[in-house]
Amino acid sequence: MTEPHVATLSWTGVERRRGRGAGQDVEKAKELAGILTGRSGERHVVAIQDFPDPDAISSGLAYREIARQFGVEVDIMYDGQISHPENLALVNLLNLHLIQFTEGMQLNRYHAAVFVDNQGTTTHLAPRLREAGVATLAVIDHHDTQELLDPLFRDIRPVAAAATLFAGYFQSGQFVEMNAANPRHVQMATALMHGIHSETDGFVYAAEPEYRAAAYLSHFVDGELLERVLCVEKSHGTMAAIQGALGARTLHGGLSIAGAGYVRWADRDAIPQAADFLLTEEDVHTVVIYGILTGEDGREVVSGSLRTNKATLGVDAFLKEALGTDVQGRPYGGGRSRAGGFEIPIRFLAGGEEDPDTRSMKWKLYDRQIRRKLLEAAGLAGDTAVAEPSPFSPLPTEAP
Repeated sequence: MTEPHVATLSWTGVERRRGRGAGQDVEKAKELAGILTGRSGERHVVAIQDFPDPDAISSGLAYREIARQFGVEVDIMYDGQISHPENLALVNLLNLHLIQFTEGMQLNRYHAAVFVDNQGTTTHLAPRLREAGVATLAVIDHHDTQELLDPLFRDIRPVAAAATLFAGYFQSGQFVEMNAANPRHVQMATALMHGIHSETDGFVYAAEPEYRAAAYLSHFVDGELLERVLCVEKSHGTMAAIQGALGARTLHGGLSIAGAGYVRWADRDAIPQAADFLLTEEDVHTVVIYGILTGEDGREVVSGSLRTNKATLGVDAFLKEALGTDVQGRPYGGGRSRAGGFEIPIRFLAGGEEDPDTRSMKWKLYDRQIRRKLLEAAGLAGDTAVAEPSPFSPLPTEAP
């Protein structure tokens, strides 16, 4: 797989503002409409990442509404868990119907697969759908370009959120006109607004496409419902993860690394929430937090999140360089501007009847290995700093 280092580094705030904006929305919306024309009676599956976020969920809703216009039935599916309190609130308060994949589910009943807010690298549904012979119809995403899928329709643009792209499709006039009196449209607009809000940290990192999308969606959003979704309290698991990360963190210049230890699968989203919190620490520009997720079925993975406000750091390229790939060549990590994540299966050493000493030794092993790889990739371990400039090094100052 070709590593998109150049693309990653070029997707900065400046690049976002140079996009063709509304004109490209119309162009892509026309292309998508042409592909969906004549597909009446088909059943599509929208594959979202294993741990869905508001951007993915809302984008799935938007594709389902678009496909409805062409007589296509759509299921939104994920192969993981919805655990973040805000995401649970979004699904529950909007009464959304999403399907959690289970073993034995017949995927070959679908005519086509659509990937939104991902390109197959963050969902186990990608290989499952390929094995079931389900062709990839479309990929609509805002992350750095991957080469895993070969869709008929591709819209991958460096905007802040996939929800931005879908709002642009509706605003283009190529699909059904949104109506504030239609409950489905209100539901979808509220979800899309939440998706944009979450991907831009409350519009702090929004650019023109996001503001344009938000202005359009504002005519249909249920503001009271959106407020209820956004004001969900943090769970005890999240607070414990934050506390543990604070005590375990090590600082390397502006880089903060923390191992959170063992984390229940149900509290998985405590890791990115803790990363968001630690990024607010003084003189810290990049945070990486990771832990071992443990499930009741014995499955264990090392899961981590990266957050940064360093504009020159290519998150996607950094995580891929640091953590490498599995035996199939799939990267363990990846990301977008300012945020990324990774998941590394433990496999042979996972689960089982373990005494406290064994669990402690296993954690120390993975903690040391992940920390070493991250520091080496950052040019901050041993003699590696002299080989190449570190992406974490401060920018050179101009002479007076």
